[in-house]
Amino acid sequence: MAIVAPSVAIVAGCAVLAHVSSVLPASAGENCPETPSALNFCRTSGTEPPLNFAAVRARSRPLRWEADGMQLNGVEPDPDQIKALALTNYGHFTSMLVERGEVRGLSLHMQRLARDCRQLFDVELDTERVRGYVRHALGSDARRTVVRVTVYDPALGLGNIGADADPHILVTTRPAPDAASPPLRLQAASYRREMPSVKHIGLFGALKHRRDAQREGYDDVLFVNPDGTISEIATSNIGFIRDGQVVWPRSEWLAGTTMNLINRALDEPVATEPLTLSHLGGMEAAFATNAATGVRPVAAVDSTEWPTTHKILDELRELYADIPGETV
Repeated sequence: MAIVAPSVAIVAGCAVLAHVSSVLPASAGENCPETPSALNFCRTSGTEPPLNFAAVRARSRPLRWEADGMQLNGVEPDPDQIKALALTNYGHFTSMLVERGEVRGLSLHMQRLARDCRQLFDVELDTERVRGYVRHALGSDARRTVVRVTVYDPALGLGNIGADADPHILVTTRPAPDAASPPLRLQAASYRREMPSVKHIGLFGALKHRRDAQREGYDDVLFVNPDGTISEIATSNIGFIRDGQVVWPRSEWLAGTTMNLINRALDEPVATEPLTLSHLGGMEAAFATNAATGVRPVAAVDSTEWPTTHKILDELRELYADIPGETV
């Protein structure tokens, strides 16, 4: 019997590479098909040498761990500290766009982190410490950067999830895109996130629906509640324009920082209404809001289409661009 050890990877929000590869002597598996990246159980003829796992380990290439753009409590983490994100996946986060050391709505991001930390961990989060970790991760880099702050406890596992928590602060960074994001085409899907008011890291359902939509040729997914009302996009809010006014869906959703900033900056009352897919034909335009991309046109939901240029869309983008940032 020949055994080929599989590749192993742990990915936790950044570029992480781990590869283990080992193959027993060729004579042990000369009649087996070549399957270098999968487990291969194949009988061979003749006498087989005994499995020598010590030799396999000796021949294996060492595990390589790369944590560029990632700091846990201000220092580079080790794999054991990160594996809880893959194995337990309990925590919350926020993402923000940093430009010249400033963030639009920084205080709103910090308030949300503190609120979600109380709700998930029963702990008061020191947001000044969080800001210090963000500054440390950015260093002297003046480029536009998307920063994600993830709050979780590496010591919590499936069996002790009820233990007192010591939340750690994971800061990851990536360059922000230079060009404006293109309009979105959305596929509607029936789904409601668990605890929709919390920006938690349990994204399986949202990403599965996004994957399904993308494999059908769409860019993202629009969630529709069991009662037929529209709620949100997978990782963005959605708004509409009707009769020259902004209309948001009334639903249980995550109140995004960009949406809140726009509502504060508008000179007119903000309308929120229960909206269903049948209402979309009466809208003049649609848009998505997200801290990393700002205001982004929505070109279509299923077969309902809108122009991606509209006076109100231009005004919303200008309004958002003029909101001053807060120093990290």
